[in-house]
Amino acid sequence: MEIPNPNLFKGLCSNMVGYRPLMYKVQFRRKETVLDLAKFVDKGVQVKLTGGRQVTGTLKGYDQLLNLVLDGAVESVRDHDDPSKTTDQTRDASVCRETAVMLVSPTDGTEEIGNPFVQPEAV
Repeated sequence: MEIPNPNLFKGLCSNMVGYRPLMYKVQFRRKETVLDLAKFVDKGVQVKLTGGRQVTGTLKGYDQLLNLVLDGAVESVRDHDDPSKTTDQTRDASVCRETAVMLVSPTDGTEEIGNPFVQPEAV
């Protein structure tokens, strides 16, 4: 079989006689978090997790994958039937896995505001 232009197939057909597979140098980057959590260590943080959970406590440690260790954590769980109801549970220490973490924010300098989209009830 005659190949019309062998240069077209050089990288695709590595099993052809006389052609070597192309070798590429692959560089792997270290996984780095987007967040700089070092400034929040030993300070209060609020962590929102998947499934309607929220944990507030003192950040004691973290890793590059965003696994968090909180001390003196208070976990708030929303009720599935009534989202306005929450149940608080106090824990000595809590580990938040990276797959569940959605948001990390400091507790200092933040306050909860009312919902601006709630319509006043008609009398």
